[in-house]
Amino acid sequence: MNIPFQTIDWSCIEKVAHKGEKGTSYWQTIQLGGLRLRLVEYTAEYVADHWCQKGHIVFCIEGSFENSLEEGRSTLFTTGMSYVVSDGMSSHKSISPNGAKLLIVDGDFLI
Repeated sequence: MNIPFQTIDWSCIEKVAHKGEKGTSYWQTIQLGGLRLRLVEYTAEYVADHWCQKGHIVFCIEGSFENSLEEGRSTLFTTGMSYVVSDGMSSHKSISPNGAKLLIVDGDFLI
């Protein structure tokens, strides 16, 4: 896939609310063929409503969140930290007691 140079003004991208088990995540999404870019904000006390098996590259822009794996392991991510995982390589879930802002990249290349 070839993506020509372009700028993204995130302030012009609609925020879509996604209710969690607790709290809400707000997604601003850009789809470029098989590539998806998202700015995601977790409210305080956010708990995802499902175990995700999709692949992601996640960068914590601000705040903090815990990535829990269904197997029992969990990792705390703070500003400046990242993780990467391919599709089907883990069942993971995000929890954010105090809120967070993330850049998430995913798509066909993580299969």
